[in-house]
Amino acid sequence: MAGIGIKLNRIFEKNTITTHLAGFAYSSMSTVTPMLVVILNILLMSHFLGFDQLGFVERELFSCTVLYIFIFALLTAAPFNSVLSKYMSDVVYEERYEDIRPCYFFGLFLNIALSSLVGIPFCLWEHFVGKVDVFYTFTGYCGYIGLVLVFYSMIYLSISKDYQKISLFFSIGMLWAFLFSLFLRFIMDWGIRESMLFALMTGFFLTAFLELAIIKRYFVKNSNRYKPVLRYFGKYWKLVVANFFYILGLYVHNFVFWNTDMRLVVVKTFVCNQPYDMATCLAMFTNISTTIIFITRVEMHFHDKYKAYSEAVIGGKGADIDSAKKQMFRQLSAELMNLVRIQFIITAVVYLIAVVFLPRFGISPLTMRIYPCLTAGYFILFLMYAEIIFLYYFDDLTGAMCTSLVFCLVTFLGSIVATYLPELWYGIGVVAGAFCGWTFAYFRLRFMERHLDAHIFCKGSLLKPGMGTRPPAKVFDRKESAVGEASAGGR
Repeated sequence: MAGIGIKLNRIFEKNTITTHLAGFAYSSMSTVTPMLVVILNILLMSHFLGFDQLGFVERELFSCTVLYIFIFALLTAAPFNSVLSKYMSDVVYEERYEDIRPCYFFGLFLNIALSSLVGIPFCLWEHFVGKVDVFYTFTGYCGYIGLVLVFYSMIYLSISKDYQKISLFFSIGMLWAFLFSLFLRFIMDWGIRESMLFALMTGFFLTAFLELAIIKRYFVKNSNRYKPVLRYFGKYWKLVVANFFYILGLYVHNFVFWNTDMRLVVVKTFVCNQPYDMATCLAMFTNISTTIIFITRVEMHFHDKYKAYSEAVIGGKGADIDSAKKQMFRQLSAELMNLVRIQFIITAVVYLIAVVFLPRFGISPLTMRIYPCLTAGYFILFLMYAEIIFLYYFDDLTGAMCTSLVFCLVTFLGSIVATYLPELWYGIGVVAGAFCGWTFAYFRLRFMERHLDAHIFCKGSLLKPGMGTRPPAKVFDRKESAVGEASAGGR
């Protein structure tokens, strides 16, 4: 993440209110702009194309289609993102840039294969059971694949530190989608629902195409070495588990409430829970600044301490290593505490604004009753994710994996219990899961602080591992006669 840090340091070095606002805007553009421009585009298309004129079933069908596209594109990309990011980082560090293209295409094949296994049966069910027309079903499937391509290619641009280009490509794709939807609706006389979904699908593919073009421009050579990529999935399988269960934990509570009496079934295919899903979205946006603050502060402060410790390990004295380690963990604790303090103030202010103004914009009272508990849950959840990132810094894959598993499992069980509680406590599963995950990650970081020397210096083996027959445990034979002769000769 050092790419943003250099730019942020230049912005914040003057230490004025203006530069702080500029730094916040820059970090926002580098992190959450893609999500915001997609939401803004859908709102603009809905307004100008007259989405409110559609019937209830048609509106819900479009909303559920977009919801499912995003959720399952994230879930199917989750098993690959972390491992491929690790492989890319190692390749860049070793300057083997010719191995990046094989990594891209092999990972793309695996991702598309998994996404198809999930998407094709669902689309067949949507058409034959839900009686949704072929064109709309196929358009939704293409939009799902297009977003899978977008999320997958974002990994490589993130490794290349091109966060601005990610935001730029999303903006271009969504601008095209908005203009194309107007063309389809008012020039080609397509239906409102079909115009919006088809234009959104083409916007996703345009974004993916732009990302692919810049990747091919950056990485020209191709070594055609695919086996090392596959071996990484076996070697770092804990990364697969950690990332997948973290993403699953973000939505598992929604899945639980999709199976309650509050659920809404659309065309016998899509299932959702409008009040709970809306409250989840609001809670996430209330705390989304945590991501911005965390990236900003880690890039500006912690990364330098981590780099100093790494350099001390490579060529420093024992005292220098101990001193650098203490400074690094002291900075880590400070960043976590500052993140809690700053985000608490922001969350409290945004929450008060939401409680006052959102009901005036048509947000249902049921959604507003569910919203507070979920807000508290997402506040803790994003803090937990910050600790997972720190565990990645120390190569503690076991700790990151266990944190994600604890978070997902407790959230799932807690959400089941919450379905029997009053509406005010529907989000208690997220609160319990995030708190348990945060607590486990905290004590794991403390464990790493106490045992970091053993983790760094006692990892690995002196001999190169290999396959074959295990050598005998006996090293030599001691002959008593030889020992006795030597003793006698000495006398």
